[in-house]
Amino acid sequence: MNYNFRPISLKVANNFVLANHRHNKPVAGHKFSIGLVDNNEKLVGVAICGRPVARMLDDGLTLEVLRVCTDGTKNANSMLYSRVKKIAQVMGYKKVLTYTLTEESGSSLRAVGAVKDGIVKAREWSREKRKRNSQDVYKKEKVRWIL
Repeated sequence: MNYNFRPISLKVANNFVLANHRHNKPVAGHKFSIGLVDNNEKLVGVAICGRPVARMLDDGLTLEVLRVCTDGTKNANSMLYSRVKKIAQVMGYKKVLTYTLTEESGSSLRAVGAVKDGIVKAREWSREKRKRNSQDVYKKEKVRWIL
C-alpha cells in the first residue's frame, strides 16, 4: 500500500482526532495540519502543528507537534512525524518538539531520530483567578521530544 500526504484544514484534522485519539481532544488553533491518505484517498492519519504551548519555548523558530493521530495504520505515526520534520525545516524552523505520556513508548519518535529532551512534571493549569476546564491528560507527567 502506498501513502501520500495532503494539506488539510484544522476542522478536518480535529474531526479525525475527535473520532480516533485515545486521550486527547481537538486543538483550538494551528500553524498547519497534514493528512496521510491511502491509495483510495482514505484519511488514515493527521498531524496538527502549531506554536509551542509553553510560552517560554515560543521563540518564533520552534514548532510543536500538537497532535498526531492515526486509525492504527502501521508506521503512520512515524511517516507523519518524518514529514512534519521536513516541512518545518523547509519553513525555517530550527526546532520541532512534541510530548508523549511517560507510559507511552515513543517508538514512532525514535524511528525518525527524535531524542528525549526531558520530563515535564504534571501540573494543574487552573488558577484561582483563572479557572480552566483542562483535559485530564494535562495532569499527567510527559516526556518532551526533539525531532
